[in-house]
Amino acid sequence: MSQNNKVYQNADLACHDIFNGASLAVGGFGLCGIPENSISALQKMRIKNLTCVSNNAGVDDWGLGLLMQTGQIKKMISSYVGENALFEKLYMTGQLEVEFVPQGTLAERLRAGGAGIPAFYTPTGVGTPIAENKEVREFNNRQYLLEMGITTDFALVKAWKGDTFGNLIYRKTARNFNPMVATAGKITIAEVEELVPTGSLDPDSIHTPGIFVQRIYQGSGYQKRIEHLTLSEN
Repeated sequence: MSQNNKVYQNADLACHDIFNGASLAVGGFGLCGIPENSISALQKMRIKNLTCVSNNAGVDDWGLGLLMQTGQIKKMISSYVGENALFEKLYMTGQLEVEFVPQGTLAERLRAGGAGIPAFYTPTGVGTPIAENKEVREFNNRQYLLEMGITTDFALVKAWKGDTFGNLIYRKTARNFNPMVATAGKITIAEVEELVPTGSLDPDSIHTPGIFVQRIYQGSGYQKRIEHLTLSEN
């Protein structure tokens, strides 16, 4: 593989140097747009003491829930974890460190980190437990919390389509967190449903420019899981 080639054959090769104790930003919204192949590769690698920054913690048997089953995650920084009973058990028994972050604040912390902004002020969380041990300042007669931007050792994202330079296009709900996550990692690993030659994508349709992506591969075997399946009586 040439030095300038970002394309990897599979998830195992793309994730080969993720190490024990690494911090990971992981894309997805619920079970939509999660980097399934990269998560499976991490599970096989058995690396431990991971700090994961993600909107969610998956479910008991899918997404980041797979890494919780094997005890590979030490800390979660998340905004929504309500679908994972194992997460609750690990947290309540002290086996998992958790930092809860309001969803909009989490998105902005990732975006800020990726943009090189170390910190910012937000009114979200003022007067709540979220504000504990954080600086509070007043602007225009309103109080704001100081929140820190987030950067991680690696970022794992999943896109609908990408080219060999790393330009990415997401579909619908998968666009919620993946674009911010993609900018926050020192090394961003993207898996795509379809990998096309550079120049094939409409420039106006690209959501993540390839400058943010260091590695890309075409994934396979994607599952369209649903967190809650509700059927009518009829």
